Amino acid sequence: MRFSFVLSEVLTGLRRNVTMTVAMILTTAISLGLLGGGLLVVRMIDHMRDNFGDEVEVNVYLNRDISATDKDCKQQPCAGIQSALSQDANVDDVRWENQDQAFDRFQRVFAGQPELLELTRKESLPATFHLKLRNPDRADVIVQTYSNKPGIDRVEDQGVFLERFFGVLNGVRNGTWVVAAIQAVAALLLISNTIQVSAFTRRTEVGIMRLVGATRWYTQLPFLLEAVVAGLVGAVLAIGGLIGIKAVFIDNVLAEPIAANIIPRIQLWDILAISPILVAVAILISAVTGYVTLRLYVRT
Repeated sequence: MRFSFVLSEVLTGLRRNVTMTVAMILTTAISLGLLGGGLLVVRMIDHMRDNFGDEVEVNVYLNRDISATDKDCKQQPCAGIQSALSQDANVDDVRWENQDQAFDRFQRVFAGQPELLELTRKESLPATFHLKLRNPDRADVIVQTYSNKPGIDRVEDQGVFLERFFGVLNGVRNGTWVVAAIQAVAALLLISNTIQVSAFTRRTEVGIMRLVGATRWYTQLPFLLEAVVAGLVGAVLAIGGLIGIKAVFIDNVLAEPIAANIIPRIQLWDILAISPILVAVAILISAVTGYVTLRLYVRT
């Protein structure tokens, strides 16, 4: 089998049906881009679990009177609360943060949002005990034990917020994959139609090749490679699109939560890490769709 002949047939087929080829490439690129977006969300969730898994705290917020009058937690009931927390078997470490320190931290975290800083007053930020637990799964015990203690405004488990946030990200991932699946169906139909049209336009020359002894595999291979090449181009466009969206959109829109270490930054390496998956999916889908189409619909 001459490689140059097969290559020329592939290029001829792509050029001859250029509009359908472009549509197939773009649809495949969009589908793979959405799939890649979902995979990036999965990596983001994994990074967040690694970053925050051992650092999830339970925060004990004190009421306004204590926050305003007892900055060193030397008076009752603040001192008693601190002693009880320090002696609690479920608590590994207790860190006190008075109102001034809470306001300073707030200003550092949201330094890039002057409007928010202007609207927020120090009095709205309570003094807080930050608890690191020996076993994070026991956070609900701490919440139930201290929620109704005198001087305590509320007790919050950061793990609950993180799970809700992970739930939102999972919803985004699932929605992205649903749209990707719909786009993938459209790409499959375009691949199938393109192969059928390409085979029909070259039916005469293929028929002559069969008369002179060419095998079915030899005559069908160019059509199969057309689909694979289009899929590979779509994968390259999808990867390039993810890199562009990261640089132009994500890094700018999420700059503040990234700087505050609320969410991890999506690195170029993350996109490169999922790129082989996108390329493999493109080759597999294109090759399988092309093969099935040739076997079922194209008699060459």
